[in-house]
Amino acid sequence: MTRAHPPRLHVLLASDASTAVVIRRGPSRHTAVVGWDRATDRFKVGQWLYGRIYERRCDLSPDGKHFVYFAMNGRWDSRARGAWTAVSKAPYLKAITLLAKGDCWHGGGLFASSKELWVNEGYGHVVLEDEARIQRTAPYPWHEQYGGECPGVYYVRLQRDGWAMKYTAPDSAGGTVTMFERRINTHWRLRKLAHSTLHHPVGKGCYFDEHQLFNARTEQVIALPNWEWA
Repeated sequence: MTRAHPPRLHVLLASDASTAVVIRRGPSRHTAVVGWDRATDRFKVGQWLYGRIYERRCDLSPDGKHFVYFAMNGRWDSRARGAWTAVSKAPYLKAITLLAKGDCWHGGGLFASSKELWVNEGYGHVVLEDEARIQRTAPYPWHEQYGGECPGVYYVRLQRDGWAMKYTAPDSAGGTVTMFERRINTHWRLRKLAHSTLHHPVGKGCYFDEHQLFNARTEQVIALPNWEWA
């Protein structure tokens, strides 16, 4: 009997509000978006999608009201062309801005403010719906480029949200690992090891994270291999 892998979780925190969006993937083509009220610690299921949401190309507006995401369901003859970037009212998926993509190169975006959005254009989108209150005029929000796929959005988001990039190096699986670090208190640091590899562990995607706690005073490292997100 094959053991099922637990769902993958990824969380987007609103910087100016006590809300968050949890993206739950699993089984592989089933994705749920869940609202999290961090003030009351209550959760509310927004919507399910039979398809893939690329969580590392997503973002939540600072006020927690809007969610930008990149999704793929493979229905290439549909109006959204099988893969699309959308802005919705969190934690739902119904698009108020809908940008058809037609492939999985680039896509997604980052909020520069609660009313300004940078879209990871790449080869471009076809505009199907456009919410005028969300301005798609923001310039590229970082001084370094990390490519058009997940790291090109995710690594920028991490650094914007307070993570310091420490290094990028080859990993043991023939890909790369990029270490980010964030201070917890005087001595302890939280480390995020962001992997990019085609030879990933079973149950993980080509982009996955591991975590560690690091004590800067004693140099003690506590590995946390089962932490999906932190």
